[in-house]
Amino acid sequence: MKLARRIAVLAGLIAALASPVALAQADKWPTKPVKLLVTFPPGGSSDIIARLIAAPLGERLGQPVIVDNRPGAGGTIGAAEVARAPADGYTLLVSNSAPITISPFMLDKSPYDPVKGFNHIAFIGSVPNVFVVNPSVPAKNMNELIAWIKTQPKGVSYGSGGVGSIGHIVGETFAKENGLRMEHVGYRGSSPMHTDLLGGTILMAIDTLPQNVPYMKDGKLRGLAVTSATRAAMSPDTPTVVELKMPKLVADNFIGISAPAGTPQPIVDKLYAAMTQVLADPTVQKRLEELGMAYRKMTPPEFNAFVAAQARDWEPAVKASGARLN
Repeated sequence: MKLARRIAVLAGLIAALASPVALAQADKWPTKPVKLLVTFPPGGSSDIIARLIAAPLGERLGQPVIVDNRPGAGGTIGAAEVARAPADGYTLLVSNSAPITISPFMLDKSPYDPVKGFNHIAFIGSVPNVFVVNPSVPAKNMNELIAWIKTQPKGVSYGSGGVGSIGHIVGETFAKENGLRMEHVGYRGSSPMHTDLLGGTILMAIDTLPQNVPYMKDGKLRGLAVTSATRAAMSPDTPTVVELKMPKLVADNFIGISAPAGTPQPIVDKLYAAMTQVLADPTVQKRLEELGMAYRKMTPPEFNAFVAAQARDWEPAVKASGARLN
């Protein structure tokens, strides 16, 4: 028997012997704490939701679920860490639009495939972004905002929760569609961005809606439009970009739980079942509604198909925007 053939036969025998062991280990999962990796700093939507679900998820799994923040490079640092982690269910990703359907297309070569590199297991919800301005800006609506930006000799800087965020790409698209001079300022999360926005260091931002609603209600910020097809229940007076004839700006940020590709099916099934129970908890549901999350039930295959469709839709928009990750 030729050497190559012998190696192939041996590899097959090893795989056959190892498979029952791997399945047995998967059946016992989890036997130690599970890490839930967040690709943005504390205080943002992904982090808030991770901390909301960690304790009840841990109760249902019978092991602690530990939230671990790994921000940077539009979320690609954390996502790459999960993609290359062992597919044993102990390292999970709080997946969201930035590292999954946007940032990979801002790189010459992504360190992971956003679709094939993960098993996307549990959809938690989606939330729109909002155009907000400091009250010193005279614009009361989007048309007035466009007119005001055009009067600024040096253009206008706008903030977002990070390079590679949906706010970043929506801003680049908005500028391109309207011939505006705008410069993106990517912060390490919404909290430091709000410090500058409220203080007048920057005068406008495009950010996820929930963390801006309190400032809008207090009159500290003015919301001009949400990036959804229908009005948001938590800010019903804010018009949508669709109403304003700006359909290219429709963009919801999804959040879910994903695992490395190749995660055994018994682990996928257990995690999905546990997350389904967590998301059915009235206390969790109420808090997600307060955060502006729009939920619809998806099975793992449906969530994987959803992510693949999102990636297909966002890739041309991201490339057309010209936004890059250095």
